[in-house]
Amino acid sequence: MAHQSDLIAEDIEQYLQVHENKELLRFITCGNVDDGKSTLIGRLLFDSKMIFEDQLQSIESDSKKVGTQGNKIDLALLVDGLQSEREQGITIDVAYRFFSTEKRKFIIADTPGHQEYTRNMATGASTADLAIILVDARHGVQEQTKRHSFIVNQLGINKIIVAVNKMDLIDYSEEQFNAIKEDYLAFAADLGIKSPLFTPISALDGDNVVNPSEKMDWYKDGSLMQILDSIDITPETTPEEFRLPVQYVNRPNHTFRGFAGTINAGSIKVGDEIRVLPANTTSKVASIVAPAIEGDGTVDEAFAPMAVTITTEDEIDISRGDVIVKAQASENDSLKISNTVNATIVWMNDKPAVPGKEYLIKHLTTKVSGQIASIEHVINVNTLETNAADALQLNDIASCNIEFTKQLVLEPYAKNRIMGSFIIIDKISHSTVGAGMITSVLDNNDDTRITREYSAFEQDLNALVRKHFPEWGTKSIDEVLG
Repeated sequence: MAHQSDLIAEDIEQYLQVHENKELLRFITCGNVDDGKSTLIGRLLFDSKMIFEDQLQSIESDSKKVGTQGNKIDLALLVDGLQSEREQGITIDVAYRFFSTEKRKFIIADTPGHQEYTRNMATGASTADLAIILVDARHGVQEQTKRHSFIVNQLGINKIIVAVNKMDLIDYSEEQFNAIKEDYLAFAADLGIKSPLFTPISALDGDNVVNPSEKMDWYKDGSLMQILDSIDITPETTPEEFRLPVQYVNRPNHTFRGFAGTINAGSIKVGDEIRVLPANTTSKVASIVAPAIEGDGTVDEAFAPMAVTITTEDEIDISRGDVIVKAQASENDSLKISNTVNATIVWMNDKPAVPGKEYLIKHLTTKVSGQIASIEHVINVNTLETNAADALQLNDIASCNIEFTKQLVLEPYAKNRIMGSFIIIDKISHSTVGAGMITSVLDNNDDTRITREYSAFEQDLNALVRKHFPEWGTKSIDEVLG
C-alpha cells in the first residue's frame, strides 16, 4: 500500500518526518449524479497504490455482488460504503479518503450529486481548498454542475478543475471536449470563476487520471494527478489581522489562567497589546503556550492555524465566545461588532425557513438565538437570476438579512472564511438546517427589531380583542382605548 518509498524500509523516522512536512491539499469531487465521482476517487487510490490488499479483496468480492461494471472491479465501492449507496449506485453521504504522493498529502471529500443531497455537498466543500467538478462527456454541463459550481464559488474555493469524464464513451473526441469547455467557461464568466482548469479523463479505465493517456495525445497539459501535485494552492489573499476565537478558559490550578483557541488569521507575539471583543477591554500577552511544541510548550510567537493558550498581564474578563485581536487594527480591518448581517444562505432542511422564526445560530465558538429578518431574493443557479420569495425551500440559495439577539464579532466571508460563516440550528430537533456566508455586516438593528416585535404583539392583541369583543367590530385596541 502507499506510494513507493525506499525510506520506509531504510529509515522510518526520516520517512515520517518527510511525510509530516508535506503540504496538505483538501479537495472535493462534485457534479451531477452518475458523472463518476466515486469511481474517480477509487481510481486515484488504486493507481496510486493506496489500497490495502484486504480492501482490494473485499472490493473484488463486493463487485461481483453489487458492482455495476460487469467483470471489472467497481472502484466506486471504495467510497460508497453505505448499503443504500451500493444498492442504488449513488453517493448519499460525504465520504472522506486520504492518500499521498511524494510531493503532497491529500484529503478527498466525495460529495453527492443528487439535488436532494446538496446540503451534504456544501458540508464537504466548506473545508476544501480545491474542487474537482466532474462533467459527463456525453451530457455536458448540467443543472447540478452549475449548482455545485455556484456553491463552490460562494464558499470561496478559487481553485477549480473541470474533469470531463467518460471520454471513452465519446471515442476520446477532442471536438466534444472543447465544446464542453466553451460551455462551462461561458457560465463561469457570469459567476465570476477565474481561470478554471480542464482535463479529459476516463475514471473507469484510468485514462489521464494518474498516468497520461495515449488515447488522448491531443491533450498536453498533464494528467489529473500531475495537476493536483503541482497546482499552486497558496491563498490569493491571506488575512493579516490577528484573530483568536476563545474556545476554552484553561484553569488547571489557582496560579494559571489562560485562554485557549485556534488562531484563524494573523500572528501574535509575547508583549503585543491585545483587545478582547465584544467587551473592548485591553491588555498585553504575557505568555503563549503551544501544546504541539516540544519542551515546556511556550513560544515567543504564534500564527495561524496554531492551537494555543494565551495568558494576559492583566486580570480581565475573557470567556468562551470572545474574540482576541490586536489592540491596533490595520486600515483594512473589516471586523465589526453587530447583531445584523446580510448573508448568502444555503437551506438544508425539508421544512421551509420563514422570516421571524427563531433559530439557534452557531458562530465561531458561541451559540445565540437569531432569525431570518427578511429574504431579499432566491438565486436561480441555472440563469443566476434573482426571484422574490416568502420562504426558503430545501436546497434554496438566497440572500437574506439575519438578526441575532446579541452582538457578535463578525467579518465578511470574503475576508475571513471562519469569522464570516455560521450555521443555523433548529431549536427543537437540534439539527443543522442551514449554512450562512456573511456578505456584509450591517449596522446594529435593535430599534428595528423592537419595532417589529411590538408590531407583531399588537397584531396578536387586536386579534384577541376582536375574538372576545365582536361588538367592537374592526376597531383596534388603540381606537377602543381612545
